[in-house]
Amino acid sequence: MPHFESPAPAISTVILAGGLGTRMGGDKGLQMLHGRALISWVLDSIARQSEEVLLSANGRHDVYAVFGCRVIADETADWAGPLAGLQAAMRGARNDWVMSVPCDTPFLPGDLVPRLYAVMDNSSAQAAVAVVAGRRQPAIALYRRDVLPRLDAYLVAGGRKVNDWLNSLRLCEVEFANAGDFANINSQDDLARANQIQQKQ
Repeated sequence: MPHFESPAPAISTVILAGGLGTRMGGDKGLQMLHGRALISWVLDSIARQSEEVLLSANGRHDVYAVFGCRVIADETADWAGPLAGLQAAMRGARNDWVMSVPCDTPFLPGDLVPRLYAVMDNSSAQAAVAVVAGRRQPAIALYRRDVLPRLDAYLVAGGRKVNDWLNSLRLCEVEFANAGDFANINSQDDLARANQIQQKQ
């Protein structure tokens, strides 16, 4: 992992696995890639970069509990999307910094969290988001936990789009060079293609 002058503080990361998974035919995080659940791949990467890892899942808590992390559910019952998972994580996290990552990005880089934190340290930014090839990865972002009241208000007002939420904050964007690190598995076809690729060491 690259060295940064200011070490990352204690960070809580939430892996977002609370969606309906309609395109996958079931819980996306439990789909198998090279014999392991997608969420296991994400957890392996992110656990080395975080003091605490939470799993946001709205069903099958007993199944997700086997991964050894605290499982949380949305505070609302209307499937409000990834921001509802972020909201629950911010409410329950034990650290002042909260990172969000989706459960369908199994190849996340090992320097993801410290690089996002590095641009926020000594700045007034409220969030930092990963960018690849000029495209924002809205579900992959680090937040100051004190934006929770703003998020509460955004969701109460009916807001659901993560990009719009990010645009409402003082935001830093961090460019990552390797698009493959952020490949996401959205469908069974994506999963089949990923399973044909040599397992990442």
